[in-house]
Amino acid sequence: MRQTFSIKEKIKLLLVVLVPILVTQVGMFGMNFIDTVMSGQAGPDDLAGVAIGSSIWLPIFTGLSGILIALTPMISHYIGAEENHKVGFTVIQGLYLAMIISIIIIIAGLFLLEPFLSLMSLTDEVHHIAKHYLVGFSLGILPLFIHAVFRGFIDSLGQTRITMIVTLLALPVNVVFNYILIFGKLGFPALGGIGAGYASAITYVFILAVTLYFVIKVHPFSDYQLLRTFYKVSLSKWKEILLLGLPIGLTIFFETSIFAAVTLLMSQFNTATIAAHQAAINFASLLYMVPMSIAFSLTIVVGYEVGAKRLKDAKQYSYLGVSTAILFSVVAAIILFYTRESVSLLYTNDVKVAMLIQSFLIYAIFFQLSDALVTPIQGVLRGHKDVNIPFVMALISFWVIGLPTGFVLANYTTYGPYGYWIGLIAGLGAGAIALSWRWMHVQRKKEQEVQRKVGGNNE
Repeated sequence: MRQTFSIKEKIKLLLVVLVPILVTQVGMFGMNFIDTVMSGQAGPDDLAGVAIGSSIWLPIFTGLSGILIALTPMISHYIGAEENHKVGFTVIQGLYLAMIISIIIIIAGLFLLEPFLSLMSLTDEVHHIAKHYLVGFSLGILPLFIHAVFRGFIDSLGQTRITMIVTLLALPVNVVFNYILIFGKLGFPALGGIGAGYASAITYVFILAVTLYFVIKVHPFSDYQLLRTFYKVSLSKWKEILLLGLPIGLTIFFETSIFAAVTLLMSQFNTATIAAHQAAINFASLLYMVPMSIAFSLTIVVGYEVGAKRLKDAKQYSYLGVSTAILFSVVAAIILFYTRESVSLLYTNDVKVAMLIQSFLIYAIFFQLSDALVTPIQGVLRGHKDVNIPFVMALISFWVIGLPTGFVLANYTTYGPYGYWIGLIAGLGAGAIALSWRWMHVQRKKEQEVQRKVGGNNE
């Protein structure tokens, strides 16, 4: 990271940070995308089973890994304030937390997965595929969360291209093992959708191994000598990470879990509807990688500038990032409208399922504008370490407004399964309005604080 002095320099630096993050996010999502698409080619039951399994896992992972996202603004602030000696200690404490989180997830899964799936109205085959997809996937949980910590460290240094390289190397690994395990090649049994879970676990082990190489051997990461100094567990540092990270994690959880909740509520409909809904959500999530990547980038650059007390620069980065997200959302909505038939054929050869996917994608178009505001603004606020009020806003927007609206429309009107999508759109819209207000408020408050300090110094 470095200081910039003009809008042109800011655009260039923002792109340098953003583009690798975008490629990384698309790549990471691409693994789930590949799982879903390749499982769909194995059959509707495999597509539905992987869809259910992914819907259970995604909010858990994004919510809990959101806790570790706190490391990014923390380290960015340290670097901006030239307190590099605090970086290594903070990363190691993050690793300890990642290990604890992974163990808790695995133990919880042993006791809760089967009862949770039993609550859903699934066929025996879909139930079996969803369960064993997650069993295979669980083998990669520990390396996945450890990698999340190292990624936060790497990205905080502005070296986002490294995580991009790691992800690009991992994608062919994921495709190859999916092909082998889903369809039964090279002497392995054809596991269908279940094989996608094991393929993902193998891929996450590979990702961690490559990331460790960069952290230990490559400049500037090796300069911090992260794994050469032993630090005892620091409960005070854990508390600091959790106080910042828990609201971030819960905010992400409430946003992603509503999509999972809708998928689970969709279990009242037939297998074709479940499969089509999840395929449409899957593709909409691919488009979501752009505003999400912009949000991650804004957390880094805004956190760096706030740490250096350059609020004007932080504000300029914020407007650049949000404007970019809005422009993309308009373009993406137009493209999605005209390509929805081709998109549906990526997921299935079943004509009925394809037609349902196309219908759901019409509603997905309306996600784009709201996401273009909600997600980047969250990134800006995290850069300011403002996380508690956004958490409350997310809870109300998605769970008090969005889900109840969807439930009523789906069950008491003729909208049927589309009612849930209208509810999701309503929740995102409410979140966009609330977070826009919070963004303006935080900026004004920070500026007033600086003015008071300057006035006090002049006196």
